[in-house]
Amino acid sequence: MTIMRIRNRVNLGLRGGLTLSSFATAIADLHGDAVAVTEEMDSGDTRSITYREIQETVARWSASIAARSKPGQPVVIATPNGVDQFLVSLAAARVGRLPAPVNPQMTEPEIRHVISDSGADLVIRDASELDAGKGSRSAPPEPADPDPNSVAALFYTSGTTGKPKGAALTHKALVGQMSTAALLPRIMGGSEILASLPVAHIMGFAVLMAPMVIGAPIYFMTHFSAARVLDVIEERCCSVFIGVPAMYRMMLEAGAESRDLSSVRAWISGADVMPAELARAFKSFGATVTLPGIGPVGEATFLEGYGMVEVGGGVAAKISPPFMNVGLGDSLGMALPGWKLRVVDEENQPLQRGEVGELQVKGPGLLKGYWGDRTSSDAVITPDGWLHTGDLVKTGPMGSVLFQGRSKNVVLSGGYTIYPLEVEADLEEHPAVAESAVLGISNPKLGEVVVAAIRLEPGSRITEEELLEWASERMAHYKAPKQIKFVEDLPRTGTRKVQHKELMPLFSV
Repeated sequence: MTIMRIRNRVNLGLRGGLTLSSFATAIADLHGDAVAVTEEMDSGDTRSITYREIQETVARWSASIAARSKPGQPVVIATPNGVDQFLVSLAAARVGRLPAPVNPQMTEPEIRHVISDSGADLVIRDASELDAGKGSRSAPPEPADPDPNSVAALFYTSGTTGKPKGAALTHKALVGQMSTAALLPRIMGGSEILASLPVAHIMGFAVLMAPMVIGAPIYFMTHFSAARVLDVIEERCCSVFIGVPAMYRMMLEAGAESRDLSSVRAWISGADVMPAELARAFKSFGATVTLPGIGPVGEATFLEGYGMVEVGGGVAAKISPPFMNVGLGDSLGMALPGWKLRVVDEENQPLQRGEVGELQVKGPGLLKGYWGDRTSSDAVITPDGWLHTGDLVKTGPMGSVLFQGRSKNVVLSGGYTIYPLEVEADLEEHPAVAESAVLGISNPKLGEVVVAAIRLEPGSRITEEELLEWASERMAHYKAPKQIKFVEDLPRTGTRKVQHKELMPLFSV
């Protein structure tokens, strides 16, 4: 089936109300017994799953979920990273529940917060729980038929007031945008697409969904290993790799230049800014085509997307074709179909080309709001429906936007967005900590890592090593500080705000 035919059928389904609840059935109708995904687990074992098997598994698990929860209620899916977490999410949606997948790197206190904040009446720790017990022997119920504009799922992200917030995403946000996958180059429908991302992260969730729309087989690794990724590309001749900049850095350090990566036709990156030189290097490792009797010719394409959890995936993208030095560097690219971008000043007034301001976006994937938090929702969405991204940009040629920095105090580490306020709140729960200031410093592998300056309670004693260990037990590893420095006081502005930039010299890069 051609990409155009698939796109037409998917768009027809969207006009008919395709939702997360009906997604498994829709892809099974499109692709039947073809292999959808081959999963490589931490053990090294692999399993292949067809589109029809996805439909059957989702239907079976939905019966168990229906028997154990109430319609319309969130279901926290705290399972190990992998395809099952995606399928359990589809199963919950099939019976009108709101899946809330959480990253397995979250600590137990963080997971408890998600459970409490969401009000979930069911928590699933492993997909195997659904194959036994209540509802497991019941016939699959009739699938739900929700409004595409209603909330489909909750994706938790670090909050700006100290605790993670649940971005309430609609069916239209999660599934409606997937039809744009049919607009991707024909290379997406060739040999396997290789990915290794957290499914509970919006990028990982979308990376599983989009190829299924066009029938492109996926090789999904539950645990990222740079050396293993390079092995898989060589062994299986994968045509596409999707990852975050930190992964590309680690692959380069693992010897990518000396490996045969000529089967790759496209490298895709997201979640953070990709350094231009790194993208150029990987373009040269791939090829445009492999000719009989001649071998690999040309270089690969590099695609980069810009998005966030609050928009259900991506809002802009750019492409760097073979042998063309475009689509690299600070440009965020062009708006994807249905999305609008604007650059505004502090009063939300549009700026002229070349003036630096905040990027705001508006489109079909915009979150309904933060679950149960009207105040934060109103703060991030303008009255006329634009989302504050917190990114500073200026308008470039042909409607593109050029990244200039961040107005929000955030740390981007290995593709994860970390809000210092959340880490500060956790650190200040230690009885010896009076106050903390968290920031990010440059890191060659991860882009940035979290560090913290600490003011102790009078008379308290604790070593840096002890506090680092305590923090690592409470927080997901990507959020836990990698360095801690004790200070007598924190530098402040005249209004007593902490001057985070003044603390940078304390830390070794």
